[in-house]
Amino acid sequence: MRVAASFLMFGLMAACTDDGGPPPLPNDQVRAYFPSGAVANAIEVGATNRLPLRSAELVAPEGQTTPASYLHVNADPSITYYQRFFNTPYVGNAVGIGDFALGTHVPPDIGGAAQGSISLLAMVSTASIPLPDEVAYRRDWRSYRIFLSFGDLAGEAERQVLPAPEPPPIPAAAPLPSS
Repeated sequence: MRVAASFLMFGLMAACTDDGGPPPLPNDQVRAYFPSGAVANAIEVGATNRLPLRSAELVAPEGQTTPASYLHVNADPSITYYQRFFNTPYVGNAVGIGDFALGTHVPPDIGGAAQGSISLLAMVSTASIPLPDEVAYRRDWRSYRIFLSFGDLAGEAERQVLPAPEPPPIPAAAPLPSS
């Protein structure tokens, strides 16, 4: 259902362009956060940008920098999908088009696209920055900054500065067993 809704959104975006061309590029988006349910010893950075993320650093109030320990750029994010058909004579036990053998002729009365893909016209980057001192970060997190550098081999560069995210609450200690 979510896939169908996203296709509808992309279709509406394409229909709203003035020249009938492809939909516009997505706005650049950058987010720094602590992953929910994880140990709060690393800040995660997610970025969608036309340029690849080349470096991410946490800068402490006194100027100490901590580089990202992990950085990944997906230069061609895409999703491949196939449509399932439940009410046709060619389907038994909820088997979809993706279950037809390769090269099998799909009858034209099934209708619709059997398989397709969508590509995002931007790069999706992720980085993980370890906290050098969790106690100091919790005490003064509002003074920390995250410096990001985007660029490609042609020399085009873009820099962004983000405020550091608020640390997650400290989990309550488990009660001691009574004896």
